[in-house]
Amino acid sequence: MADERPLSTGIDPDVDLRVPEERAESLHLLRVTLAVAAGGVLGALARHGVAEAWPAAPTGFPWATFVVNVSGCLALGALMGWVAGREGAHPLVRPFLGTGLLGGYTTFSTYVVETQERFDEPLLALGYLAGSVVIGLAAALVGWALTARRRGTR
Repeated sequence: MADERPLSTGIDPDVDLRVPEERAESLHLLRVTLAVAAGGVLGALARHGVAEAWPAAPTGFPWATFVVNVSGCLALGALMGWVAGREGAHPLVRPFLGTGLLGGYTTFSTYVVETQERFDEPLLALGYLAGSVVIGLAAALVGWALTARRRGTR
């Protein structure tokens, strides 16, 4: 038999706001959304600041975006290494710092556009394309390893 409860106006259509436990779920989703949004604003402002301070030339290597993305990978690896298996971490740490702040700080779209803009110089474009991925992954692993080592885990 189908559930005959009317749909609510909550974030999740399965949440009935008349049920206290389900209202709490809706409130948690709102807190997560606000944490991601607040972190995203701060991350985007930081990225914009780097881009303004170190503008990319139309030719040559786009250092600002490269440094932003690699440092973001390092920070995200460190964050994940820090929160992995950590009991008592606030439930909004990952949404605020990981998804929000670092998601707003790093930029896949600019990376792709800057790669495309350098197609006239294939070695530069390929170096930027591959180098960003390889060095970004290495930075994330270093970040993870540093925080895992500090916590005494691997």
